Amino acid sequence: MDALLYQLKELFIAKGHCIATAESCTGGLVASLLTEVPGSSQWFDRGFVCYSNLAKQEMLGVDPVLIEQYGAVSQQVAEAMALGALQFSKASLSLSITGIAGPDGGSIDKPVGTVWLGFASKARNIVRTEHCLFSNCSRHQVRARASRKALVGILTLLSVQ
Repeated sequence: MDALLYQLKELFIAKGHCIATAESCTGGLVASLLTEVPGSSQWFDRGFVCYSNLAKQEMLGVDPVLIEQYGAVSQQVAEAMALGALQFSKASLSLSITGIAGPDGGSIDKPVGTVWLGFASKARNIVRTEHCLFSNCSRHQVRARASRKALVGILTLLSVQ
């Protein structure tokens, strides 16, 4: 993980980007990992921990209709969270994570381990989402794997900026 974090640091600095995170099921884990890197204040703007639906609405401007229609764990909400993180920060890139870490809360349509990631860029005016399913994992494993997947996604986004 350390190598990935330092690779992100180098790319953020080299490309002049700054990131904001919007996390639900990971509860700020990605923000914590990013800020463990010395000098992260140069490229980490802020982290939103929006665990409840109301927090997603109040902090990120997520439309309650999206949550009602698609559910908090959905492509649409992940996208709205990523866009909200950009809108309510000084960041040029954002990532969002919403999911069901378990052990409860899953359904047939959205089993435990379902995670949606969102990535947004102000400069390129793009939003990308990614669906992940971390089956047969503990709550800790879902959160850790989702966080790592999000960091790899940001690395990919930075590489094309």
